[in-house]
Amino acid sequence: MSDEVPVGPPLGAAVSTAARAGRAGRNLPAAIGVGVGLAALVLVTLFTSKIAFAAVIAAAMGVGIWELVRAIRPVEARPPMIPLVVGGVGTIVITYTSGSEALLLGLLLTVVAVVVWRIPDGPVGFQRDVTAAVLVATYVPFLGGFAVLLETADDGVMRIIAFIATVACSDIGGYAAGVLAGRHPMAPTVSPKKSWEGMAGSLIACAIGGAAFLELGFDNGAWWEGVIYGLAIAVAATLGDLTESMIKRDLGVKDMSSLLPGHGGLMDRLDSLLFAAPVAYLLLTAFAPPT
Repeated sequence: MSDEVPVGPPLGAAVSTAARAGRAGRNLPAAIGVGVGLAALVLVTLFTSKIAFAAVIAAAMGVGIWELVRAIRPVEARPPMIPLVVGGVGTIVITYTSGSEALLLGLLLTVVAVVVWRIPDGPVGFQRDVTAAVLVATYVPFLGGFAVLLETADDGVMRIIAFIATVACSDIGGYAAGVLAGRHPMAPTVSPKKSWEGMAGSLIACAIGGAAFLELGFDNGAWWEGVIYGLAIAVAATLGDLTESMIKRDLGVKDMSSLLPGHGGLMDRLDSLLFAAPVAYLLLTAFAPPT
């Protein structure tokens, strides 16, 4: 993303464009509207119906798979869309109904379905296509399934809030510290604007947020456990962001899709959450076991 305002149009048009696009070169009003809409959808379903929230996760996984498969295809890999989408959504469904063992089963069944679906197309590119499909199935519905496991606990609402809000702390802390003090790029060839100072901001913000959530949100949690939890979430969220950036650079795309005005694709919003979900599930289960 560039901070520069294009030169050429009349001054008034340039100012208007800059105001609408913001520093990131995106349509700021559209980005805010879409962000508010997504947040409202998550919060309304989370606080009203576990089934509805699980359905939102399943739909998000289906869209994420669709975006990633479409992004991969220009590099000549052909992971089969239908078994991936059906298997990914099915993985979320059986995880909701049957628990953690079903999550791994869903991944295995999806891979088997991909292999069976792909065999009739012949041997040319078979290994490439199946490998790409395994990446998609693992990256999107398998990691996303841990969010379902968080939700299905008796205090699932609190666990989801602690998960999503701590990832948000990572984003906010990293952005603030990066803008104010960012000097040393973390991975300039992958994400030029991500700095070590921003990473420090993410760690601090997540440590504070995690401590507050574990101390105040759970009867059997402790603040120092929350610090560990927050630090782990910051690392996982950052790795998720960098991983998706690496994939996009390898594929030669700026966004996974143009589905969400001002944001790019849904995967561009899920990248940090997907990597953080299993970390949140494992550490919250260890530090604040469901009663």
